[in-house]
Amino acid sequence: MRVAKRTSTRCGAARDVQQDPKVGQKDRKRHLPRVAIVGRPNVGKSALFNRITGGGAAIVHDEAGVTRDRSYVDAAWEGRKFTVVDTGGVLRLGGGDVSPSEREMAEWNAEEDLGLPAMVELQAKIAMQESNVAVLVVDGQQGVTQADRDIAQWMRRDLPTLPVLLAVNKCESTTKGEMQALEFWELGMEPRAVSAISGYKVAELLDDVVSYFPEEEIENEEEEETDEETEPVALAIVGRPNVGKSSLLNAITGENRCIVSPKSGTTRDAIDMEFTASTGERFKLIDTAGIRKKAAVASSKDRKEELSVNRAIRAIRRADVVALVLDALQGPTEQDFRLAELIVQEGRACIIVINKWDTVEEKDSNTAAQYEKNLRVQLRNLDWAPVVFSSALTGQRVQKVLNAALQAGKQHRTRITTSTLNMVLEEATNWKSPPAGKNGKRGKVYYGTQVAVKPPTFVLFVNQTDAFNDSYKRFMEKQFRENVGFPGTPIRIFWRGKDKSWLEQRGKVKRH
Repeated sequence: MRVAKRTSTRCGAARDVQQDPKVGQKDRKRHLPRVAIVGRPNVGKSALFNRITGGGAAIVHDEAGVTRDRSYVDAAWEGRKFTVVDTGGVLRLGGGDVSPSEREMAEWNAEEDLGLPAMVELQAKIAMQESNVAVLVVDGQQGVTQADRDIAQWMRRDLPTLPVLLAVNKCESTTKGEMQALEFWELGMEPRAVSAISGYKVAELLDDVVSYFPEEEIENEEEEETDEETEPVALAIVGRPNVGKSSLLNAITGENRCIVSPKSGTTRDAIDMEFTASTGERFKLIDTAGIRKKAAVASSKDRKEELSVNRAIRAIRRADVVALVLDALQGPTEQDFRLAELIVQEGRACIIVINKWDTVEEKDSNTAAQYEKNLRVQLRNLDWAPVVFSSALTGQRVQKVLNAALQAGKQHRTRITTSTLNMVLEEATNWKSPPAGKNGKRGKVYYGTQVAVKPPTFVLFVNQTDAFNDSYKRFMEKQFRENVGFPGTPIRIFWRGKDKSWLEQRGKVKRH
């Protein structure tokens, strides 16, 4: 383990640290330098992670052990772009090299004596193995602990060539901070007094971090233009606790990206991961915490769960497509219906994944069709969402999940011409005439236009809005879907009446 030397003596809070919106396109192809943040629980790793990335991507809580999975966010400092990896607090240390196969990971997850702490440790090891530099975070107010000594020794033993910077966090006092940091020299590396909360000397820490990055490749403008890529499809994996969301993400990526445990509530943060499918399509996969009923969360009085659920709901809002995961044996529940309502309310594209399909016994050729028929009745608000019967454990139809999500994302962005829209409207009104309004006059649709995508949104201009009841509005949406498509995405239709002046301009009424 190389011990980094100090390269800057400036003081002050971190400046201009931010998530870089341009990172993740052509920079992703070069594989940005990575920085792993590690340490024992509750020393402020996630707070430092948020400070460096300029956001609130990681949950910060006074209780230890909130972070468990690896969380990746891109950032920039002094013109250098890089990826910051937040990790869970290391509780249990094991030996040996870390290059786990899928079989080894299955064994790790199955052995009860290793448990959750060992899985968190493995995630931290993997994060460090794929990083250019690591930041070991310790608690300056608490002083050196045996756990700090063990972690420092563990890093020297298992990752001897990895540059490590020692960040003594919680040094909010500028006068006491340096004194608090002095005792950490015993860990065998130079301590840096910082404060993730105030930003004190985080700038100097970042100067040292970027000094360990490889030389940046220089590309000409022509290469930059040809390397431009479209944004990846943001796919949020949501559902109730313990339906297999993290297992599904791991099956999609082919690696142990998220911790999987039979115990519900293992996932806390909303974990983002960019992934390129074998077909070349790019996704941003978002694993989320299980969402229980609001009353159950409130009665538990668990602030961590409340924060996790809020993150999961926010993940739905920032996704292009939501994969609503159900347990095949349990089927849809009232909570799944509430989640479906939220997805529709937020206007997100959606696919329904029936996970653990391999556990359903005595299946025949009609089992899936009958299951889907019952599902459509119970989740009637998602009758437009495609259904994929899958098994994260066996990998059955996992590729179909990605294919369905990709198609739903395309439909979510679909825009049709005004002429096509009005042909559909004409055919629909000829097939079924609009009902009469309160004044006894029959409703009339003049024309329609598409005003937005994500989701596809239409405005229909009519003579009187009260003539079009809910039944006719459902009929019109059905005609849109049957004649145009839009599988996998909600559509929104607004009905707008016209005042007399507009009708006069169109020659619909005579002037007196």
